[in-house]
Parts: sequence; C-alpha cells; structure tokens
Amino acid sequence: MNLNNLQFFAAEVEAWVSSSFPIIRMVLIVLIALLALALVVCVLFQEGDDGSGMNAMTGSSTETFYAKNKSQTVASLLKRLTIILAITIAVLAVLFFISVTIYSGL
Repeated sequence: MNLNNLQFFAAEVEAWVSSSFPIIRMVLIVLIALLALALVVCVLFQEGDDGSGMNAMTGSSTETFYAKNKSQTVASLLKRLTIILAITIAVLAVLFFISVTIYSGL
C-alpha cells in the first residue's frame, strides 16, 4: 500500500474518528507514564535477595514455615503486582504504536 492509498483512506474517515486519535494517544501516554511510575515504586519496595547464590552450592534448605507460606506475603503481592504492571505497560505501548500507525496525522 503506497502513500496515496493511505491519504485516500484518511480522507474517508469520519471527522470524530480523526480528531479522537490525538486524544487517545495522549491518554495512552499518560497511562503509560503513571503505570511506569507505579512500577518503579513497586520495584523499590521489594526486598532484595541475599545475592550470594551460595544456597545452591551449600545445600541450604528453605523448608521453613515462612517459605511454605510465601505466596501469602507482601513480597509475593509485590512480585505479582510488578508482573501485572509490566504486562499492562507493554500492552498499552503496543496499542499506542498501533494508533500511531493507523493515524499519523495526515
């Protein structure tokens, strides 16, 4: 599809559709920025691992009450929230670039 066909397509679009794309893009950018800020805060609140990696070599076991019920802790909630926020940001970014591709302001 060449540029002439794209301009012809843009001319046939209703006025409210072509005027709503900049608003949709602005809303998507604001949502992405807010969710990115929430993701940064969520990551900063998480506790770091010990970082040594020696548990595998020393045979250290994590068979404690805390380890068995780890899925019900705040750390687990923060990990799930991090994953959900990251996926949501990725989907919104894809939607933003699709909206840019569909309507480039011709």
